[in-house]
Amino acid sequence: MGYPELETNRLNLVQVKEEHTESFFEIMSKDEVTKYYGMDSLKSLEEASKVVESFQSTYENKRGIRWGIVLKDTGNFVGTLGLNNLSTWSKKAEIGFELHPSHWNKGIAFEAVKEVLRYSFENLELFRIGAVTYPQNDPSIHLLNRLGFTKEGLLRGYLYQNNQSHDSLIFSLLSTEWTKI
Repeated sequence: MGYPELETNRLNLVQVKEEHTESFFEIMSKDEVTKYYGMDSLKSLEEASKVVESFQSTYENKRGIRWGIVLKDTGNFVGTLGLNNLSTWSKKAEIGFELHPSHWNKGIAFEAVKEVLRYSFENLELFRIGAVTYPQNDPSIHLLNRLGFTKEGLLRGYLYQNNQSHDSLIFSLLSTEWTKI
Protein backbone atom coordinates (compact mmCIF):
# COMPACT_ATOMS: atom_id res chain seq x y z
CA MET A 1 0.00 0.00 0.00
CA GLY A 2 1.33 3.44 -0.91
CA TYR A 3 1.89 6.30 1.48
CA PRO A 4 -1.48 7.83 2.47
CA GLU A 5 -1.38 11.26 0.85
CA LEU A 6 -4.22 13.53 1.96
CA GLU A 7 -5.73 16.72 0.61
CA THR A 8 -7.73 19.68 1.91
CA ASN A 9 -8.98 22.84 0.20
CA ARG A 10 -5.61 24.59 0.48
CA LEU A 11 -3.17 21.82 1.34
CA ASN A 12 -1.55 18.64 0.13
CA LEU A 13 -0.37 16.40 2.96
CA VAL A 14 2.49 14.39 1.50
CA GLN A 15 5.24 11.99 2.50
CA VAL A 16 8.23 13.93 3.85
CA LYS A 17 11.15 13.07 1.55
CA GLU A 18 14.80 13.97 1.17
CA GLU A 19 13.84 16.82 -1.17
CA HIS A 20 12.05 18.49 1.77
CA THR A 21 15.10 18.42 4.08
CA GLU A 22 16.17 22.03 3.54
CA SER A 23 12.66 23.39 4.07
CA PHE A 24 12.27 21.19 7.16
CA PHE A 25 15.58 22.45 8.53
CA GLU A 26 14.53 26.06 7.86
CA ILE A 27 11.48 25.48 10.10
CA MET A 28 12.99 23.30 12.83
CA SER A 29 16.12 25.42 13.29
CA LYS A 30 13.95 28.33 14.52
CA ASP A 31 13.79 28.62 18.31
CA GLU A 32 10.30 30.13 18.14
CA VAL A 33 9.10 26.91 16.43
CA THR A 34 10.82 24.47 18.80
CA LYS A 35 10.18 26.52 21.95
CA TYR A 36 7.23 24.28 22.88
CA TYR A 37 8.08 21.31 20.65
CA GLY A 38 9.75 18.97 23.11
CA MET A 39 13.05 18.91 21.22
CA ASP A 40 15.94 21.30 20.72
CA SER A 41 16.27 23.34 17.53
CA LEU A 42 18.11 21.60 14.70
CA LYS A 43 21.66 22.84 14.21
CA SER A 44 22.55 21.33 10.82
CA LEU A 45 21.13 19.97 7.57
CA GLU A 46 22.60 16.61 8.57
CA GLU A 47 20.44 16.56 11.71
CA ALA A 48 17.40 17.47 9.62
CA SER A 49 18.20 14.68 7.16
CA LYS A 50 18.32 12.14 10.01
CA VAL A 51 14.92 13.27 11.28
CA VAL A 52 13.44 12.99 7.76
CA GLU A 53 14.91 9.46 7.50
CA SER A 54 13.40 8.61 10.88
CA PHE A 55 9.94 9.56 9.57
CA GLN A 56 10.33 6.87 6.90
CA SER A 57 11.50 4.14 9.29
CA THR A 58 8.75 5.04 11.78
CA TYR A 59 6.19 4.65 8.98
CA GLU A 60 7.70 1.36 7.77
CA ASN A 61 7.62 0.01 11.34
CA LYS A 62 3.96 1.12 11.63
CA ARG A 63 4.77 3.28 14.69
CA GLY A 64 3.69 6.56 13.13
CA ILE A 65 2.92 8.61 10.02
CA ARG A 66 4.38 12.06 9.33
CA TRP A 67 3.02 14.26 6.56
CA GLY A 68 4.60 17.31 5.00
CA ILE A 69 2.23 20.27 4.73
CA VAL A 70 2.46 21.71 1.21
CA LEU A 71 0.49 24.74 0.07
CA LYS A 72 -1.42 23.96 -3.12
CA ASP A 73 -1.15 27.47 -4.55
CA THR A 74 2.66 27.83 -4.22
CA GLY A 75 3.95 24.27 -3.70
CA ASN A 76 5.80 25.53 -0.60
CA PHE A 77 6.58 23.05 2.19
CA VAL A 78 5.50 24.89 5.35
CA GLY A 79 5.52 22.30 8.14
CA THR A 80 4.75 18.76 9.15
CA LEU A 81 2.17 16.96 11.20
CA GLY A 82 1.61 13.41 12.11
CA LEU A 83 0.72 10.55 14.33
CA ASN A 84 3.28 9.50 16.94
CA ASN A 85 3.19 6.39 19.16
CA LEU A 86 0.75 4.86 16.69
CA SER A 87 -0.76 1.55 17.74
CA THR A 88 -3.40 0.26 15.34
CA TRP A 89 -3.76 -2.80 17.59
CA SER A 90 -4.81 -0.71 20.61
CA LYS A 91 -6.41 1.91 18.30
CA LYS A 92 -4.57 4.99 19.51
CA ALA A 93 -1.94 7.56 18.58
CA GLU A 94 -0.73 11.04 19.53
CA ILE A 95 -0.85 13.95 17.11
CA GLY A 96 1.87 16.55 16.72
CA PHE A 97 2.51 19.39 14.29
CA GLU A 98 4.62 22.45 13.53
CA LEU A 99 4.48 25.28 11.00
CA HIS A 100 6.88 27.88 9.67
CA PRO A 101 6.19 31.12 11.63
CA SER A 102 5.32 33.03 8.45
CA HIS A 103 2.25 30.76 8.15
CA TRP A 104 1.02 31.02 11.74
CA ASN A 105 -2.52 32.30 12.40
CA LYS A 106 -3.85 31.43 8.94
CA GLY A 107 -5.84 28.33 9.89
CA ILE A 108 -3.36 26.02 8.17
CA ALA A 109 -2.64 23.84 11.21
CA PHE A 110 -6.38 23.60 11.96
CA GLU A 111 -7.13 22.51 8.38
CA ALA A 112 -4.30 19.96 8.33
CA VAL A 113 -4.97 18.51 11.79
CA LYS A 114 -8.70 18.20 11.06
CA GLU A 115 -7.94 16.13 7.94
CA VAL A 116 -5.49 13.87 9.79
CA LEU A 117 -8.09 13.34 12.52
CA ARG A 118 -10.65 12.38 9.88
CA TYR A 119 -8.18 9.93 8.32
CA SER A 120 -7.24 8.52 11.74
CA PHE A 121 -10.80 7.83 12.83
CA GLU A 122 -12.33 6.86 9.47
CA ASN A 123 -9.50 5.07 7.66
CA LEU A 124 -7.22 3.80 10.43
CA GLU A 125 -10.24 3.22 12.70
CA LEU A 126 -8.42 4.58 15.74
CA PHE A 127 -10.45 5.18 18.89
CA ARG A 128 -8.24 7.72 20.67
CA ILE A 129 -5.97 10.55 19.54
CA GLY A 130 -3.87 12.14 22.26
CA ALA A 131 -2.00 15.44 22.14
CA VAL A 132 0.81 16.50 24.46
CA THR A 133 1.64 20.19 24.75
CA TYR A 134 3.40 22.65 26.99
CA PRO A 135 1.00 24.45 29.38
CA GLN A 136 2.32 27.77 27.95
CA ASN A 137 1.56 26.84 24.33
CA ASP A 138 -1.67 28.83 24.00
CA PRO A 139 -2.02 28.55 20.19
CA SER A 140 -1.87 24.73 20.26
CA ILE A 141 -4.21 24.53 23.24
CA HIS A 142 -6.67 26.83 21.45
CA LEU A 143 -6.50 24.66 18.31
CA LEU A 144 -7.07 21.45 20.29
CA ASN A 145 -10.05 23.02 22.07
CA ARG A 146 -11.54 24.14 18.74
CA LEU A 147 -11.27 20.57 17.46
CA GLY A 148 -13.11 19.17 20.49
CA PHE A 149 -10.19 17.74 22.46
CA THR A 150 -10.59 17.31 26.22
CA LYS A 151 -7.83 18.28 28.65
CA GLU A 152 -7.11 15.21 30.77
CA GLY A 153 -4.39 16.46 33.05
CA LEU A 154 -0.78 17.35 33.73
CA LEU A 155 2.13 15.04 32.93
CA ARG A 156 4.90 15.94 35.36
CA GLY A 157 8.41 16.14 33.90
CA TYR A 158 7.17 14.55 30.67
CA LEU A 159 9.12 16.53 28.05
CA TYR A 160 12.90 16.91 28.05
CA GLN A 161 14.26 19.95 26.24
CA ASN A 162 17.14 22.40 26.68
CA ASN A 163 18.75 20.09 29.26
CA GLN A 164 15.78 20.06 31.60
CA SER A 165 12.48 18.28 32.15
CA HIS A 166 9.21 20.11 31.66
CA ASP A 167 5.63 19.46 32.65
CA SER A 168 3.11 19.07 29.84
CA LEU A 169 -0.63 18.84 29.38
CA ILE A 170 -2.32 15.81 27.85
CA PHE A 171 -5.44 16.18 25.72
CA SER A 172 -7.49 13.56 23.92
CA LEU A 173 -10.23 13.16 21.36
CA LEU A 174 -12.20 9.92 20.98
CA SER A 175 -13.82 8.66 17.79
CA THR A 176 -17.23 8.82 19.49
CA GLU A 177 -16.67 12.55 20.06
CA TRP A 178 -15.33 13.10 16.53
CA THR A 179 -18.54 11.80 14.97
CA LYS A 180 -20.46 14.56 16.80
CA ILE A 181 -18.27 17.38 15.44
